[in-house]
Amino acid sequence: MNEFLAFFLQYREAIFIILLSLFLGIEVISHVPSVLHTPLMSGANAIHGVVIIGAIIVMGHANDVISMVLGFLAVILGTLNVVGGFVVTDRMLEMFRKKKSKN
Repeated sequence: MNEFLAFFLQYREAIFIILLSLFLGIEVISHVPSVLHTPLMSGANAIHGVVIIGAIIVMGHANDVISMVLGFLAVILGTLNVVGGFVVTDRMLEMFRKKKSKN
């Protein structure tokens, strides 16, 4: 517990910025019209591809357990976001395809 508290106190400014950006991101994304959803999802997939590569690099250079756990979580969450983004984009693009007739 003392290690966690020391980590929090050492990086409190960075944690504060991350929390503020999280709330700002939620506010911005909630006001995006549905027409722009697919292009923005494609951009988010590209960004999270970079996040996954960065997290793998962090895990490769990890010297302590916290770095390894955070890198692993970043890889898992980034991968989930990329896969989910492709699934949602595929579903949205399916709406614009012509349906095949059974004749």
